[in-house]
Amino acid sequence: MHETTSVTSTTLPALPPLSAQAERLIELGVPEIAGLSATELRTFAAEAGISGDEEPALLAVHPDRAPASALAPLIRRDAKPGFVVTDMPDVDLFAPLETVTLPDAPLYLVAGPDRGDGMANWSPNEALPALVEQARTPLLLTEGIHWVLQQPAVLERNHCFMTIGSRLRKANGSLDSRTPAIWISNGTGRDGRERRDAAKVGWCWAGNRHTWLGFASARDRRVRAAS
Repeated sequence: MHETTSVTSTTLPALPPLSAQAERLIELGVPEIAGLSATELRTFAAEAGISGDEEPALLAVHPDRAPASALAPLIRRDAKPGFVVTDMPDVDLFAPLETVTLPDAPLYLVAGPDRGDGMANWSPNEALPALVEQARTPLLLTEGIHWVLQQPAVLERNHCFMTIGSRLRKANGSLDSRTPAIWISNGTGRDGRERRDAAKVGWCWAGNRHTWLGFASARDRRVRAAS
């Protein structure tokens, strides 16, 4: 068991303004993946209403519109595209936990994302109740990918993160033991040497601990900035 501790990370670079995030997604071709227009993204970013000194939020596309398998290859690290591990062909079936509420909209904001470095070496089974206790919501896999797309510096060796808001339900209703994460490939095994240093979408067992994986979370999700 772990003592109660803050989930927050060491200081990370600030997210770009929403307008810049929209342009980044447009540049990457995300509107085409999501069935949206560039104008819709720009309009949402302009009307989302970040004001005053509030920290920038992450602009996210609903996972029903832009699944992880389509977003992962858009990540670039050392000029190499991101990828999903070969033993996760069902990556897009990982859906939000019942306790995670998504706005009923194609675009939304993820407020106060944090990498959760303070929970490194916790297991997902230990981390989830601690996040709930601290009124944090675990990031979805697609939200984690969006974060890396907008701010590549959040993914660094020895400081990567899990996205345990996304889980797979088995036919009998129980949770699959795999929990998704985003980290950096060492180019070993089935990854292939050509993928060394590329961003990697993979999974870990729900009961296992890893010293180099935090637990990404947010304050909340919304379609407009807090007033």
